[in-house]
Amino acid sequence: MLTTFIVTSVFLVLLTVAPLLPSDHWLVRVWEFPRLQIAALLIFNLLAMGALYHQNLMYMALLISINLAALAYQIHWILPYTPLVPVMVKKINSPDPKRSIKIINANVLMTNHDAPKLIKLVEQEQPHILVTLESNQWWQDALKPLHEAYPYRVNYPLENLYGMHVFSKLPLSQITTAERVEKGVPSVHCVALLESGEQVKCHFVHPAPPSPTENEEATERDIELLGLAKEIAKYDGEGSLPVIVSGDLNDVAWSPTTQAFLRISGLCDPRIGRGAFNTFHAQHRLARWPLDHVFHSDDFELVNLSRLPEIGSDHFPLLTEICLK
Repeated sequence: MLTTFIVTSVFLVLLTVAPLLPSDHWLVRVWEFPRLQIAALLIFNLLAMGALYHQNLMYMALLISINLAALAYQIHWILPYTPLVPVMVKKINSPDPKRSIKIINANVLMTNHDAPKLIKLVEQEQPHILVTLESNQWWQDALKPLHEAYPYRVNYPLENLYGMHVFSKLPLSQITTAERVEKGVPSVHCVALLESGEQVKCHFVHPAPPSPTENEEATERDIELLGLAKEIAKYDGEGSLPVIVSGDLNDVAWSPTTQAFLRISGLCDPRIGRGAFNTFHAQHRLARWPLDHVFHSDDFELVNLSRLPEIGSDHFPLLTEICLK
């Protein structure tokens, strides 16, 4: 029994400290994702030790200490994405519809062909902007029923899981599409005109993740995200436009890269103080983490933030509605 608890404790501690290694390899960085799951396993390990092992108190005290230290470290990253801390973005009680913007961010999964589910969801929620990720030519054609309601569109269909489409009820200007870091991995940048006549700078991104089937290292993803953060920081100042960043960042909310993105850009995360809003994996309840994000400048207050029902994809859509102060 002691050997079992030694093995489980060492294994969980190794998973906890792995992201601290000075490496961008996916085998190291991937353990930033399942912090909730690792924390749950540490709690289970502690409970099992307390219930089943009472022989050598010295070994037990040592194992409990090691597990508690690892659990405390995991909680340090997770805690901001719980209701146990103050919210970063206040909720507005009486939003002005003309100064509000509602966005649905939906990674559709390119091989998923259940477009009617997404169309029905969009018709029900009526967002100002729909951003689809992994959308190829098939999805571009399948979403034509939305064209009348969303006359302003940006199409970037690709067959490599990195296509992107933007559907907007709001007029869009200064539209640019760019493969900033990797060929075949685009981002969309534009200015949206609210019904009030005010403008909002929008960035829609979907960098490639570190994984055995994508990039071996997280370097490319981190370069794109931190490069965008620095760009936003440069035009932050008097007279600058409010900013929104939305997309599947292929990074979790609590990773050092995402935290650095927020720190450098000065943007806000409306999930802080509310919850993780895990959007991936839609089909695996016990293996979920927050991959889809909406960040915004301090010009906004929150109207609504919710994870929407599944659409046949491995991601849940994320709905965010914010209103200018």
